[in-house]
Amino acid sequence: MPHTPVPAGELNARLSRLRAALAQHDPAWSMTILDNKIDLYYFTGTMQDGALIVTPDQAVLFVRRSFECAKRESAFADIRPLGSFRAVAEAFPTIPDRVYVAARTMTLQKLSLLQKYLPFTQPQPVDGVLAGLRAVKSAYELDCMRQSGVLHRFALEEIAPVLLRDGISEARLCSEVGTVLLERGAMGISRFNQAAADDVLGVASFSENSLTGCGLDSPTGTAGTCIAMKSIGSSERRLREGDVVLLDIPSGFRGYHTDKSISFFYGSLARHPQGGRIRAAREQCVFLEHEAAAMLRPGAVPAEVYGKLCACVDPAFRAGFMNGCKFLGHSIGLTMDESPVLARGFEEPIRAGMTFAVEPKIALEGIGLVGCENTYEVVSDGPARSLTGACDTPFEING
Repeated sequence: MPHTPVPAGELNARLSRLRAALAQHDPAWSMTILDNKIDLYYFTGTMQDGALIVTPDQAVLFVRRSFECAKRESAFADIRPLGSFRAVAEAFPTIPDRVYVAARTMTLQKLSLLQKYLPFTQPQPVDGVLAGLRAVKSAYELDCMRQSGVLHRFALEEIAPVLLRDGISEARLCSEVGTVLLERGAMGISRFNQAAADDVLGVASFSENSLTGCGLDSPTGTAGTCIAMKSIGSSERRLREGDVVLLDIPSGFRGYHTDKSISFFYGSLARHPQGGRIRAAREQCVFLEHEAAAMLRPGAVPAEVYGKLCACVDPAFRAGFMNGCKFLGHSIGLTMDESPVLARGFEEPIRAGMTFAVEPKIALEGIGLVGCENTYEVVSDGPARSLTGACDTPFEING
């Protein structure tokens, strides 16, 4: 069930790996303070307002609100109420000068508040250590992602084609697919590994709107619900024959995401003046996803995989490949945009248990964005396995 707590054994194993990774990174480390809700959930199984203090021999979760909720839903061993950070200072009277914090998400305001009561002078980034820990998924995490993938495949491959109909708006289509996911146990939103990122439902875009730039580092474009929300889709743009439909709607289960995109042509390609080009672009994306799955094996280097796949792109589609983005896929787990990425600069070898969303897409000027995307698990033997279904799904949908 979605409300089943994260097992105590899982939390203990993560805490042990954190200490080991910090000791490898800095043998002299003595304290880390984590306050981001994703980090708190990963190590404690709850997402309350508070802070987790970890030293080599102690770990305490201090919770401002709600302490009762944290005690009820978390199997973490030591949870204490937090009135102010003075309670942390009382519990840890010796504060080192050097303390590790999540620099990417901790605000200056929170850092100043911490240092008011905990007089450390050298905050150090722990982000790389955390990313490395989360990159390889445990059996528990993979099970959550597989369950998300089952929901995902059903909603986008079986239900979404049935929902396409003349006059439905982008926003309505996205919300209907989201409702299907929610009713079957999905968590309902997707999270990003950025301090100011929105939690989003997903995107439905028709033809020209799928080429519209948005704030996310994603090839998928959208007009959004308005200028202030570049997500979900427009309530004014309605489906008509001859539209390219792109659905980029994540799924999630117990906090763990899968990512999947599916595209359709609504109508008859034979009647479209560029039907052959549209079909060829979609087939190119399917080919690239299959090739990526074959390359995602332990020991492969993400940057090299990206380079080889880019070299496979037909010259006819290179100008619109990935709609200007410089990657082909991304790690995924508790957030949508984890590390490593299938892009230049990522040289650490891939390991079994990593999970990647592979999303080849091609922008066709004046037509729209076509492509596919699935989430893959890297296994110890053979090509990566899709958790979210197929990429070569039916493309042409007659209304």
